[in-house]
Amino acid sequence: MRSTAELRLTKHHGAGNDFLVFLDGDESGPLAPATVRLLCDRQRGIGADGVLRVLRGGAGAALTMDLKNADGTAAEMSGNGIRCLVQAAVAAGWVAPGVVSVATDGGLRQVDFSVGDEPGLGFGRVNMGEATLGPDLAPSGIPAEVAPGLVFAATVNMGNPHIVLFGGAVDDATVTAVGPGLEHSVADGANVEFVWPSSDADTLTMRVWERGVGETLACGTGSCAVAAAAHHRGLVGNRVRVHNPGGILEVELRPEGVFLAGPTQKVADISVDGDVLTALTAGDHEKVTSDL
Repeated sequence: MRSTAELRLTKHHGAGNDFLVFLDGDESGPLAPATVRLLCDRQRGIGADGVLRVLRGGAGAALTMDLKNADGTAAEMSGNGIRCLVQAAVAAGWVAPGVVSVATDGGLRQVDFSVGDEPGLGFGRVNMGEATLGPDLAPSGIPAEVAPGLVFAATVNMGNPHIVLFGGAVDDATVTAVGPGLEHSVADGANVEFVWPSSDADTLTMRVWERGVGETLACGTGSCAVAAAAHHRGLVGNRVRVHNPGGILEVELRPEGVFLAGPTQKVADISVDGDVLTALTAGDHEKVTSDL
């Protein structure tokens, strides 16, 4: 049973993809889905795309990542999240900058992390493992909103599942209309990327609908998935710049794996009153309104 003591978190983002990080040195146990949903709620909580619980060691790694989406469901891997996790662990003195091994539900990952020259800034390069390309989607599975300009619709696994729609630029209405349906079109859901070429060589632009979250400003595994799918078709080389709405992520496709590089930014140290958190997750909003 988790105590009602305060919950200490830090908030970070990678290209706008934001996370709350909980360094669970006491191994007090996972956060309940209702707690995750509350913490990630941008109106009634703190606001984030997900929560990262960090443990020391495990499975031959220096750290273990327990990732929950904003809706409280589990996720195997996050390329932006794992960099934020290592940044938090470095700042707390759990590990030193440099190469840090992290156990995830998507497999063991290596993060080469360095501290930036501005307050709270960091930079990480992650060996994301292999990109496994699955079968393309059948024409019958392509939503009408994206079908006219579609070049291909690929499935890619980056330790988590992706559906890549390569075609023309899309607007807000298309993302919100198409994303949820394709997310739930496969068992356990999938991340959905809308991607199109940029004027510069080896450069792609994308928007992403993440399972369990909705549209986010960036997706690290998604950036790797779209680069791998486009490279497989000869549309880009093995070094690809992926423009996400929140910033640029760099992807390198190598025989030993797909490498993702990008910044991390610490935003805040957060202390959440345990009694308030308990009351809120129980649905007792009126009682604690004045405490928020």
